[in-house]
Amino acid sequence: MSGATATTGRPSRARRLVKHVALVAFGLLLLYPLIWMLSSSFKPTELIFSDSGLWPSRFTLSNYTDGWNALRIPFSTFFVNSFVVAIGSIVGNLIACSLAAYAFARLNFRFRRFWFAIMLATIMLPQHVVLIPQYVLFSELNWIDTFLPLIVPKFLATDAFFIFLMVQFIRTLPRELDDAAKIDGCGWWGIYWRVILPLTMPALATTAIFTFIWTWNDFLSPLIYLSTPENYTVPLALRAFMDAEGESSWGPLFAMSILSLGPIFGFFLAAQKYLVRGVATTGLK
Repeated sequence: MSGATATTGRPSRARRLVKHVALVAFGLLLLYPLIWMLSSSFKPTELIFSDSGLWPSRFTLSNYTDGWNALRIPFSTFFVNSFVVAIGSIVGNLIACSLAAYAFARLNFRFRRFWFAIMLATIMLPQHVVLIPQYVLFSELNWIDTFLPLIVPKFLATDAFFIFLMVQFIRTLPRELDDAAKIDGCGWWGIYWRVILPLTMPALATTAIFTFIWTWNDFLSPLIYLSTPENYTVPLALRAFMDAEGESSWGPLFAMSILSLGPIFGFFLAAQKYLVRGVATTGLK
């Protein structure tokens, strides 16, 4: 019996080993563009495309120093702008989407199912369809070339995906908690603030992570509404390297691209456990 167990155990170990080797190889293949960009950020510009090796034949840090001030504005300005937009968007989504989700999940009002269906239908509506009407509206409000068009809509619960995510999470909470809070004298607002909101922390963390990543990487919206270089976010600043002095500054571009990935990786790693818990508990695996 022991011989049979050992015989059947070896193929399973070998199969697991082959599977892990294949996964590692596939992971390295996916990471190759990032590794190549990291390597290129330490190469002189003239060697980026001529030196095919991942290990630079000649190291230089000038790409980072030149890229930081290449646009006549310190790159820290673009980081600050992106953080302002991202943090404002996170706060707006957490407040507005949680309130809307609480209303759809717990409150009884007329045509609730109809408005919930309309909300879900907006997920399938391409952003480009409403781009011109929104631009006209913000232009009438004199908000063009400010951060307001990028932040204020978040306070109006415009991201239906996060509302749906929170609705699914709140529906898993027992209604007996609401009844107990009512007995203690809480109204609908007290139930939201004292019961629902603390229990939806995983969904709120998931919303914050996705909002930060999507806002930080957003290129189209800042391109439409921001025109002054001092107001550029990081994606717009990186695009400006392609036009600097009529030529492409590949070395500084790659160097600043590597730096721009730092906040995303840091934010994701810090909140990874909340992301997994929030997605798993809302049935969106």
